[in-house]
Amino acid sequence: MVFRLNNLWFKINFSCLIPLLVLFFDLIFNRLGADPIQAMHIRLGDWSMRFLWLTLAVTPIQTLTKWQGMAAYRQLLGLYAFFYASLHFITYLAIDHGFMWRLIGIDIRESSYIWLGLIAYTITLLLAVSSPKWAKKRMGKNWKKLHKFIYIAAIAVIIHYYWQLKGNLAEPLFYLIIIILLLSFRIAVWIKNRQFNKMMIPTTKKVVVASIEKVSIVDQTVELPAKTLK
Repeated sequence: MVFRLNNLWFKINFSCLIPLLVLFFDLIFNRLGADPIQAMHIRLGDWSMRFLWLTLAVTPIQTLTKWQGMAAYRQLLGLYAFFYASLHFITYLAIDHGFMWRLIGIDIRESSYIWLGLIAYTITLLLAVSSPKWAKKRMGKNWKKLHKFIYIAAIAVIIHYYWQLKGNLAEPLFYLIIIILLLSFRIAVWIKNRQFNKMMIPTTKKVVVASIEKVSIVDQTVELPAKTLK
């Protein structure tokens, strides 16, 4: 059983690295088009977004399929989203601008989409740093609050992606539909659980009231013989 789990873990890790291997070979054999740097930059960003979407898809898939084992791989997919986002960011700094901070500063001031990319990357960075078990224990309830920011990161990524493509709606619309479906599923589950909790509260009150009435009836039946004797 341990071997199977480790084998599956290895397969998932290898699968997550395939996009990077394909990009590496495309770069070596000059298959990235007329602007290989831009193509590499965009492809790394695309895969970061896809892994972020896969991370958000774990809970809905787990709920629908009842496969509890999927939760163990949610963190792994999230870390790969951060990994590809880091490569995307490093490519922007090192290859696109050669660490020329003055040009980077000008680009940030003039390009609104970069701000959204920085917001999304900062959130994924915080989520990655807080992913170990010791961080989860130390943060307590704040850990869940922090990891809810993944939804803000997803929205920022979509807008960043759309603005970067400068009006090309096809791919951003496709990923937007996916994130809307994922978020709608979570909202529907939240509403359902909230309604269920509201239905349970009155039932509990009725049981308590009924038990109190029974106790008072028992007390009265015990006291009546004593009054009759007097």
